Amino acid sequence: MGIIRTVVLSLCLLTSSIGVAQTTSKGITARYIEEQLNLDGNLNEAVWETAETGSDFIQFFPTDSLAAKFPTTFKILYSETTLYIGVRAEAENGNYVVSSLRRDFGGTTNDNISLLFDTFNDATTAYFFGVTPYGVQREGLVSEGGSNFNNTWDIKWQAEAQRFEDHYTVEIAIPFTSLKFIEGATSWRFRSYRWNIQSNEQTSWTQIPQNQLLSSLAYMGELKFEKPLGRSRTPLALIPYLNTLVDRDNVTDETKTNLKVGGDAKIAIGDAMNLDITVNPDFSNVEVDDIFTNLTRFEIQLPEKRQFFIDNSDLFANYGNPLDNIPFFSRRIGLARDPEGNLVENQIIGGVRLSGKLNPTLRMGFLNLQTEANADNEIGSFNNMMLSFQKKVFSRSNLGVFWINRQTFGNEEYLDPDDRYNRVIGLDYDLASADNIWTGNFFLHKSFQPDDSQGNISSQARLNYDDRNWRFVADFVYVDEEYRADLGFVPRKDIFKTGNSITRRFYPKNAALSNHSIKLLGVNFWRPNLDFRHTDYFYQATWDAAFTSQATLSARYQHDYIFLVDDFDPTRMEGAVPLPGNRGYSFNQFSVEFNSNPSKLLTVGARTAAGGFFNGRRYAFGGELGYRFQPWANVSFGVNYDGIRLPEPYSNADIWLATTRAEITFSKSLFWNTLVQYSNQRDNFGINSRLQWRFAPLSDLFLVYNDNYFTENFAPRFRSLNLKLTYWLNI
Repeated sequence: MGIIRTVVLSLCLLTSSIGVAQTTSKGITARYIEEQLNLDGNLNEAVWETAETGSDFIQFFPTDSLAAKFPTTFKILYSETTLYIGVRAEAENGNYVVSSLRRDFGGTTNDNISLLFDTFNDATTAYFFGVTPYGVQREGLVSEGGSNFNNTWDIKWQAEAQRFEDHYTVEIAIPFTSLKFIEGATSWRFRSYRWNIQSNEQTSWTQIPQNQLLSSLAYMGELKFEKPLGRSRTPLALIPYLNTLVDRDNVTDETKTNLKVGGDAKIAIGDAMNLDITVNPDFSNVEVDDIFTNLTRFEIQLPEKRQFFIDNSDLFANYGNPLDNIPFFSRRIGLARDPEGNLVENQIIGGVRLSGKLNPTLRMGFLNLQTEANADNEIGSFNNMMLSFQKKVFSRSNLGVFWINRQTFGNEEYLDPDDRYNRVIGLDYDLASADNIWTGNFFLHKSFQPDDSQGNISSQARLNYDDRNWRFVADFVYVDEEYRADLGFVPRKDIFKTGNSITRRFYPKNAALSNHSIKLLGVNFWRPNLDFRHTDYFYQATWDAAFTSQATLSARYQHDYIFLVDDFDPTRMEGAVPLPGNRGYSFNQFSVEFNSNPSKLLTVGARTAAGGFFNGRRYAFGGELGYRFQPWANVSFGVNYDGIRLPEPYSNADIWLATTRAEITFSKSLFWNTLVQYSNQRDNFGINSRLQWRFAPLSDLFLVYNDNYFTENFAPRFRSLNLKLTYWLNI
């Protein structure tokens, strides 16, 4: 442990000298006004003529060095209560690309203007807002310097737009009560950027190198205010819900009717802290998870979509690394496994969550949730807690510490004594230079549980160098066999992993290709408790191309070696003979993937792979076909096939996954979504159809029909009807 600490601290000191000062290349001053504007999207009020103009957008795609082909200008005003933004976006013609009228649209499939507000000037976190030419809104929280978007976050704000043949205009009003910032602030870091899907152009107010993300917080301008801002004065928000659920389980021949009442409260603590309270929360399947095919030995994580966990989620979820060790994974709370290993809901009684800024450079997060006991499924009542502190250091780096505790206070006899508590403490250093060329992650975590043994350590040292032409990555990870994170995501233990890659980018000067790259990657795994045996590795060579039409093409060759310690059935099919353990398998695969121009009404994605698979062969193909009835509807059909051919006595398998989606937006407040999923690996054919009426800001009425069938004989499996009402009340 002492060596690891020394290495981490040395790297911190070495890298702290890389870009210690933030620079802003552009600035704009917001003019203070007394009146409140009436939003209609026209920008014809006289007060807009008095505001300073932001202009001179620069291309990010298809190049990153030319002026925007279709200019964008914006102006900013503010009153005591509201921030106003007016935008004019020039366009080739009036055939704007808008795939939906539903809130939280996809940025890559819709023409839109986007805004980033770094209200604490920390270059790490920001608020994000976007509007399409049809006035459709999306908002989100940005963290990790711009690489992590969470658009599940919702707040109250307004936007209206007007469309013309050669341009569109947008008026935006964001109440200061919907934002957190320092009282008396005179400036924020700010940037506007635009997706002009219609003309295959992405542009930004400040120049962004194409090797960086368009959302990067390293390249921002400055928004100045004529007079200092007051307090944010975030109101008390109450969000009650009423949910009626009727379900029929044909496996157990049971029908249940359930009425649930509960809700959340959001309370502002000062200018920069939020207190979230939940009582009897409802996490029923208003939105279902996508089904996936899993041919690996390991669990696959799914994203968190529950509103209670969203605000400042990076304070809890961004420790460790997503591939090898996340010490806190919020989807663990509210789910548990019964004695047969099936995943079942574990009711949350209630909880609190405090998160935000203690000062401009120090953030804190505290979470505590209590789950109830379920004797029928032998599930104990657990208290789930996490405490986190994150300190900004140098220009854009962060030093974080955390403590996680999962513990039962009951005396349930069916609980294994070793599972009565699990604690994890950790120290993380996230490196990000001012220009984002140097990034990295260094951490040391330790777990504690009954009958603790020596070790229980997980650690990582990862350093990236990423300039316009080259990217280098060096990564080292260790997870002890006895390390446990019961509230985390740890797919593999007893590993020492190395990962190294080199990428070379090219920017040809022709009309068809924007950029392409060649990447070489090598990942190796050793098992320390198996005499440091070299058990797994894979080596990749990848070519990626981005066309000026926004189409993409990728080709990959990969060599794998996998040493199975235990028997394993990659097909997960009933009755299949597993591959024998204590044996190594070496094989090669080649794959190609193509995605067409998203601006077209008809879009196509296709992929195929062929080669070895353990001691046999695997042939795979898949794709998606989508059509947009602009702007009212989107329909898509996707299919994925994996054909596995293994020698006798091992089983062959034809694994099919098919998905159909239909989204109809009758208006900006009434939506109908249907998802149909078929997977013979999971023996399930599922239908989820959801009607959503947003009858008031952030207030919804859902009617959800969920139906599932066995695929072999198409017999009914599980069916439910869900009526849920939520209302957002500001006090």
